[in-house]
Amino acid sequence: MSGRHGRKKGDRALGKGSVIAGIAAAIVAAEGAYAVAAGASTLLRPPGSQGESDFMARCVKCGKCLEACKHGAIRIADLSEGAAAGTPYIDARERACRLCEDFPCVAACPTLALRDVATRADVDMGYAKIDENICIAFKGLRCEVCYRVCPLIDEAIVVEHESIQGDSIHVKFLPTIDEDVCTGCGLCVQRCAVDDPRVAISIVSIAEQEKKGKR
Repeated sequence: MSGRHGRKKGDRALGKGSVIAGIAAAIVAAEGAYAVAAGASTLLRPPGSQGESDFMARCVKCGKCLEACKHGAIRIADLSEGAAAGTPYIDARERACRLCEDFPCVAACPTLALRDVATRADVDMGYAKIDENICIAFKGLRCEVCYRVCPLIDEAIVVEHESIQGDSIHVKFLPTIDEDVCTGCGLCVQRCAVDDPRVAISIVSIAEQEKKGKR
């Protein structure tokens, strides 16, 4: 057999392999899209997630990001999460993401389900949302816990002053979230001083935003 025929045979084999790989990738992507469309979860994903559909299409549930997390913030979803079972997430109230400067979880991901994060400003896990009905700062009590623990203090969370009707001396110190700057790390949720009847601040994850058609 000539070298030319050998090359043709090799080319056919490579072409077949490329087609199979392409079909496999399409199937995985379709499974990820289906999981999202079915409302599989609204979990708070680790830094570097590029949206729930993309994440579910790429994540192979290997647990390497969990192993790499220096602060034990990453957990693995249980069977109650349906198609998302076995995937990594963060429970901000229990243990928030600390936004490590070297992002070991992102570096450890073998499939690029977590990617494109070099600095804290690159992180987009969601954004914090304050329930003004139960936040004690909005009731006139001085509390700056969420503001003080924010890794992007005076950027993601600022304190605005509001006068108190009938009080010419005191003012309310109101924490205010800039949704475009907030990374959704959840440190404010973990440290919130209010948990009765529920925590006064929460994270609206990317998946939750997508589910509501806001992304």
